[in-house]
Amino acid sequence: MSLSPRLQGQLEQLAFRFDALSQMLADPGVADDAQRFQTLSKELGEISPILELLRRYEQRQRELNDAERMRMEESDPELRALAGEEMSVAQADLDELEETLRVRLLPKDPSDDRNVFMEIRAGTGGEEAALFAGVLARMYTRYAESKGFAVAILSASESERGGYKEIVLEIDGRGAYSRLKFESGGHRVQRVPETETQGRIHTSACTVAVLPEVDMVSEITINPADLRIDTYRSSGAGGQHVNKTDSAIRITHIPSGLVVACQEDRSQHKNRARAMALLQARLLEQEQEKQQSAAAQTRRLLVGSGDRSERIRTYNFPQGRITDHRINLTLYRLEAVLAGDLDAVIEPLIKEYQADLLQHLGDEL
Repeated sequence: MSLSPRLQGQLEQLAFRFDALSQMLADPGVADDAQRFQTLSKELGEISPILELLRRYEQRQRELNDAERMRMEESDPELRALAGEEMSVAQADLDELEETLRVRLLPKDPSDDRNVFMEIRAGTGGEEAALFAGVLARMYTRYAESKGFAVAILSASESERGGYKEIVLEIDGRGAYSRLKFESGGHRVQRVPETETQGRIHTSACTVAVLPEVDMVSEITINPADLRIDTYRSSGAGGQHVNKTDSAIRITHIPSGLVVACQEDRSQHKNRARAMALLQARLLEQEQEKQQSAAAQTRRLLVGSGDRSERIRTYNFPQGRITDHRINLTLYRLEAVLAGDLDAVIEPLIKEYQADLLQHLGDEL
């Protein structure tokens, strides 16, 4: 068995590129250019693990060939049986390595390494929905922190009982979007509210939107004349983080009607910069929806349309159950997931998405 010609060709191109990058990085002129050196080093770091997989594949292929030769040439029945067992194990390893190589060579989402803005809004269910928005915000915060990502609250509108009518998080860390991009959509909760005296289960919902942070200049341009910028005093539950000056920023993009706000920092300058970054992310999302609807549909075949109103997941508290409706995944570990163990849901989503892409690419890889 050997790799398909297309897959083999791609791996050979990567090997050539690896050699070229190694030579360029050894050039003193490149080393003096910090930005170029960083870019080339990053590309080299992305190629190296793939070529290591290829080396492991080739080594295992040689071991399979040796075992096959032994089984054919050996006269001792016991040794021939051992060779046959080694062939079976080696073949299974080769199949797994080939599948891994195919996945690693899938087209990469250019936004995967980016930071994200996450917007959580209470929907149907009033105060109960707002309380659940707070639960989701804590879940995503704990998950992000477990991955080493930094989390900041850009803006929040609190409800009467301590939930959130709306909360916007900024999550910074390489690969943040790759881990969280499937969270966009409608999240439904089924539980008995604290105010329910007869033990009836109520259903409420929140919407989540995950937007990749975009480059300030290269990806989308905003005309300053299209902006209305207001300052105001931050509101919140109190404590040391509440601004005592009018440093919170609200930016309105007049042509689109989009409004963003940031009250996280005591520096008006920093709040303005963060609000502008969030505005760019929202405008880019709008533009992509208009111009790349076909591509977005293909990319989101697994997760549906990506519409924020589309129900993607249900959290059932009485049964301790969490269900992701896109892949028919049901887990009875709700408490752990809400505590931040979200990989139990995210990993199956990623694997199903990759399998879906492989199926649509057919035998090209």
